[in-house]
Amino acid sequence: MNPADEILDIVDENDQVVARVPRGEAYARGLRHRCVFVQARDAAGRLFVHRRTPTKLVFPSLYDMFVGGVVGAGESYDAAALREAEEELGVSGLPRPEFLFRFLYDDGAGKSWWSAVYEVQCELPVQPQAEEVQWHDFLAEEEVERRLGEWEWVPDGLAAYERLRAFRSAG
Repeated sequence: MNPADEILDIVDENDQVVARVPRGEAYARGLRHRCVFVQARDAAGRLFVHRRTPTKLVFPSLYDMFVGGVVGAGESYDAAALREAEEELGVSGLPRPEFLFRFLYDDGAGKSWWSAVYEVQCELPVQPQAEEVQWHDFLAEEEVERRLGEWEWVPDGLAAYERLRAFRSAG
């Protein structure tokens, strides 16, 4: 199926479902939907970082320190987190990602989604989807921090990363 044809729940400012439309229409009309962000770490604690392919509908060719994506119509955040992590990492049998928090991402220019942030440890050899991931590696957190000012990152992933740092420092 074409990703633009996937049906999404459209939600209001309180994350309540108000409609269902194809993803392409949701993006074109700037309708608020749901997404998951999963921070994957290897056994050594390094972060999975990747560069998106140029064919992605949103933020093509940018770097990301999360795997994840949209939550399908009727799908729970938890189910989407596991599905997306396994799809993007190219593995099966991951432990269930641990839910951390939710936030409303809104760039003020028509991109808005409720975002659930998770973390998971992946000790399996990864084989990311070639259609979605152009480059990938597990990087030490210090390396990711160094690259924040050098690489062009997906803005929603950066927002989730900043909130995750604040979440961890408050906890």
